[in-house]
Amino acid sequence: MSIIKFLKDWSLLVGIVVGSLVYLLFTNVEFLVPIGDSCGPLLVSLLPVNIFLMLYLTFIKIKVHDMRPRKWHFILQIIRTMLAVLAMIACNLSADATIKLLWEGVFISVICPTAAAAPVITEKLGGNIASLTIYLLIANCFTIVIIPLLFPMVEKGADISFAFAAWMVMKRVLMVLGLPLFFALISRKYLPRWVNWLKQFRNIGIYIWSFNLSIIMGITMRSLLHAPVSGWVLIILCTIPLVLSILQFSIGKVVGRYYGDSIGAGQALGQKNTVVGIWLTLSFLNPYAAIAPCVYVIWQNIINALQLWYKGKYGYLKW
Repeated sequence: MSIIKFLKDWSLLVGIVVGSLVYLLFTNVEFLVPIGDSCGPLLVSLLPVNIFLMLYLTFIKIKVHDMRPRKWHFILQIIRTMLAVLAMIACNLSADATIKLLWEGVFISVICPTAAAAPVITEKLGGNIASLTIYLLIANCFTIVIIPLLFPMVEKGADISFAFAAWMVMKRVLMVLGLPLFFALISRKYLPRWVNWLKQFRNIGIYIWSFNLSIIMGITMRSLLHAPVSGWVLIILCTIPLVLSILQFSIGKVVGRYYGDSIGAGQALGQKNTVVGIWLTLSFLNPYAAIAPCVYVIWQNIINALQLWYKGKYGYLKW
């Protein structure tokens, strides 16, 4: 019983550890390598399916009349954009290639949109999932504009047009966020019995995210272990996401506390869609800068795991 409780309380950390260990096992044990090579891409292909299920199960709990924009939604977008612009300026002022690499890590860690899993964590922490869902839509609309605008300024040689980048981001938003929200709202209206039956599985969303997290950890471990950078650069690229995750969670909570939604605003600014960040970095920036968003996913989920533990133990969040 204690093991089940441990897995329930620390499911995010379990996902991180299991994903890391499974990757190391299937890439270093000789007879398991072929299995890892064939199963790895299959698991990665499951990520969007799992995200759809996770969000659908969360969105069916949303009431349409609760989905309205709030002031803090736009304040956080301004803050996020300002942080990205400052990092972009720092990249352009950096004459040294290594320093520029580090600033690109900062840039991608702040410009990433909010993670699709944010409503799931917000619900578990006792926040307003309807408000955060609207924030996700607004944040991704901003993303469609600021990524095509700022990426070419960070990397002058980036072969990326405004229309192409906007379409790629929009397509991901529609597939990952739009579809589950649409089907969830349709289900609430026309399939109330089905929705009521699904609602009894209260923790399934967090378990799906933990499974997804273990897959993402495999991608993270591969990036860390195969990064051809010096030890001190790797250490800094791993430290930057820790500082940025604490900073962004804190800023979000300060803004959200003023408007009565500390939990949702903290998750909104702090919990990042690092998969998008990794893809964008590998496609258009220095590929080694992708280490930063890879490591960010570890730190943000450690923070979330500690928050979930504290909330479960004391019934409220101190931070």
